Amino acid sequence: MGLKENRFTKTFQEEQFPQLKAQIIEAAGFNVSFNIEWNTLFEDRFLHLYNDTYPKIYFIPLIEAFKSITADKMGKEAVVESLKEIYITNTKDHYNPKNAYTFSDGVLTVDHSPIFNADDIEDRTNVLTQLLENNL
Repeated sequence: MGLKENRFTKTFQEEQFPQLKAQIIEAAGFNVSFNIEWNTLFEDRFLHLYNDTYPKIYFIPLIEAFKSITADKMGKEAVVESLKEIYITNTKDHYNPKNAYTFSDGVLTVDHSPIFNADDIEDRTNVLTQLLENNL
């Protein structure tokens, strides 16, 4: 990552991420661990879009999926007992949510392009909710 990316990442981590993380923790019902490979979430020509796309692609679907799953006691217990970590990366520029999410050994992996289909929050939320419900 260059200086521009480092500046953006630091600003995002300080200004937006704490609130998004708090919302995910609240929705999940416990202090879930995050492992984010920030250096993979960039394509230089799209840096100006990331303040908008990061929340839509990486965080809002998590918040909404956890809210849905933890709406009852059984869901809350399943999440707390099964989820160990949320791992966010971009290794394959996935833009289809069916290919972007995996859940294995307690690790929920989000491997999604930082820009493609950013406004398809509902699709990502539905795929993520179904994946978790089938694997918790």
